Amino acid sequence: MMRATCKGGTCVDKAKPFSISKREVWEAYKQVKANRGAAGVDEQSMQEFEADLKNNLCRVWNRMSSGSYMPPPVLRADIPKAGGAGTRPLGIPTISDRIAQTVVKRYLEPLVEPVFHDDSNGYRPGRSAHRALDVARQRCWNYAWALDLDIKNFFGSIDWELMMRAVRRHTDCAWVLLYVERWLKAPVQMPDGTVMQPDKGTPQGGVSTPPTMLHTFLSCV
Repeated sequence: MMRATCKGGTCVDKAKPFSISKREVWEAYKQVKANRGAAGVDEQSMQEFEADLKNNLCRVWNRMSSGSYMPPPVLRADIPKAGGAGTRPLGIPTISDRIAQTVVKRYLEPLVEPVFHDDSNGYRPGRSAHRALDVARQRCWNYAWALDLDIKNFFGSIDWELMMRAVRRHTDCAWVLLYVERWLKAPVQMPDGTVMQPDKGTPQGGVSTPPTMLHTFLSCV
């Protein structure tokens, strides 16, 4: 099979199964850099990643466009909840994996954003908790009650097949479907160093793809 190689920090084009442009990988890198974030299982910081930036980005592009990209384990971190009510498990991807996720997000997000509920403000472009507070403040003038609810362990209990069915309703792009499924099934490295293979759910904390998939799933149920 013909494939791309990296020579002196430059990607050399060869035949590729998937049409993913180098520009998309570059734009994804800029978004990840702006969002910052902790190191993943490889303990590589953004500064270390940028020490060999061209080759590192070439490697992401090469593997994604050839179909050979396999997500590394997600590093689990247990974050205390507000008020001391237990902990919230977060998944921290590596820098390279965050860039790869963002490439998929940039493709998928414009397709699914129009179907999301207008009152959904989490993890969405141009929206925030401040917008949710503004809407709640306005509605307080019209209603004397509020409903507070939570779906217990929603991220951890998502059925993979149902999630993939929801994504397929919005795209048939082969590489998007391939990598979304691989991220869903990616192994998780626990705080003690052991690696577990989940059979359902998706870690909270993914830079882009898990939140986008979450809203995609909810829009179909």
